[in-house]
Amino acid sequence: MPFLLSLSRRIDGFTEFIGRWVAWLVLAAVLISATNAVVRKAFNIGSNAFLEIQWYLFAAVFLLAAGYTMMRQEHVRIDVISGRFSKRTQIWIDVIGICLFLFPFIFMIIKLAMPLVINAYVTKEVSSNAGGLIRWPVFALLPLGLLLLGIQGVSELIKRIAFLKGLIPDPTKKQGVKTPEEELAEFLLQKEVAAREAAQAGALK
Repeated sequence: MPFLLSLSRRIDGFTEFIGRWVAWLVLAAVLISATNAVVRKAFNIGSNAFLEIQWYLFAAVFLLAAGYTMMRQEHVRIDVISGRFSKRTQIWIDVIGICLFLFPFIFMIIKLAMPLVINAYVTKEVSSNAGGLIRWPVFALLPLGLLLLGIQGVSELIKRIAFLKGLIPDPTKKQGVKTPEEELAEFLLQKEVAAREAAQAGALK
């Protein structure tokens, strides 16, 4: 297990690097969009390539950051049912979900997407729009993004198994985010401190 936890930390570090790098693509998309708008309005010059590169960058951010989003526990969760269970039961649900749904889904989509990517590369497929870009780079983002998600899924699976063995704290807790129970405890503590201060102030009068 120590080796697996070390592997998990390395995967998390790699995913963190990818996430920080991908974040710059948002700035690139904004700058390209702004430049395209200014040039189009000021000089009446435009190109479909500018529009398509924005779509490509959006796809890159969405797909390449999927693993980073998973690591940060920011994927949408439906806790109406699982939220009523104990933490260990919730972790078991995650383990089953990762093994039975996430990994098979990733494998299936990559298997279906690769022929499309290869065909687009071999045939040098280009956008049907005038001045459009080549297609294979944006097609390749799908299997690449899912591969990164699968790699992070391995790390998440390791962390959940380690939690079930009592080796690490809750891996699903967001850093810097308090649970409702913690917020309630903090509120009650503040009320208690305020009551004590008020009582002390009344005693001094």
